[in-house]
Amino acid sequence: MTDLLTLTGVAPSAPASDQEPLHPLVEIADATVIFQSRQGIFRSSKNVAVDGVSLAIARGETVGLVGESGSGKTTVGRVCLRLLRLNGGRVCFDGQDVTDLPETELGWLRRRAQIVFQDPFSSLNPYMRVGDLVAEPLVIDGLRSRRERTSRVEDALAAVELVPADRVAARYPTAMSGGQRQRVGIARALVRNPEFIVADEPVSMIDASSRIEILDLLRALQEERGVSFLYITHDIASARHFADRIAVMYRGRIVEIGTAAEVIDRATHPYTQALLAAVPEPDPSNRFRQRAVSIRDIWGANAVVHPACAHGTDAAKHRPELLPLDGDSRHLIACHIQEGS
Repeated sequence: MTDLLTLTGVAPSAPASDQEPLHPLVEIADATVIFQSRQGIFRSSKNVAVDGVSLAIARGETVGLVGESGSGKTTVGRVCLRLLRLNGGRVCFDGQDVTDLPETELGWLRRRAQIVFQDPFSSLNPYMRVGDLVAEPLVIDGLRSRRERTSRVEDALAAVELVPADRVAARYPTAMSGGQRQRVGIARALVRNPEFIVADEPVSMIDASSRIEILDLLRALQEERGVSFLYITHDIASARHFADRIAVMYRGRIVEIGTAAEVIDRATHPYTQALLAAVPEPDPSNRFRQRAVSIRDIWGANAVVHPACAHGTDAAKHRPELLPLDGDSRHLIACHIQEGS
């Protein structure tokens, strides 16, 4: 199994000799996902969405997965939940390999791992009351007691600060704001008391005033319940606010990973630097400053991005491996310049 320190940045205490070895709650190793799309009647093309990604998430940890649209972030999240089949690699949950388990044997995983979707408007059935939406996972689980279902639904709604819970449960999502709908989506994920939640861009489609409230809510729930999160976002600034560690994805690969403070303050990979350079600054005097929004903007218009390397020159003809930056095993970077240093 992949080294826990390398993948999680968490150095566990040595287990006693008669104990099972420690393992991360969620681990994907060398995961590859290829989508096939049809071009005309007789032609098709392959798109490598995730290319050899390894990532582990410890119990009670939040990992922020950052990158632009199309970088493979959401696909990695679905891989962690075994919502997609891998073309290569493996995925484990709590030490159990679930890579090839049939769907009929994944009921336990569906109860222990949940997802909060990006769009709170399309992910909630507008014709169902909030109480029924939140209770639906319990119905699927076969919980027959209406009283127990009602109690757990109201507890979940109260946990996301939708009170009074009995009145909120009687409402329809169409009568709620975007922030309130997203809280309903979080309550629906929480009602099963999961250990792991994939939060897929949970604040990107709600107003700015509600975003920090949702992130603070998720942080509070993590501290109270010990839930692990994979926080998927294109906003590296919000990742610093919410995540313990940040992994930066580029073209289906993780190119930099480390603690949130290290990745933000010591961003080394040029793509990470480009993401940070594109973050708006609350300074009116900088409103006309041209910001770097791509790797070529950092290196210049003539920079060549080699298809097998995330770096912007043609010097590297191989895929760079994630290596410690300056000997720090908690901060890794995949770049041929780092390999040669």
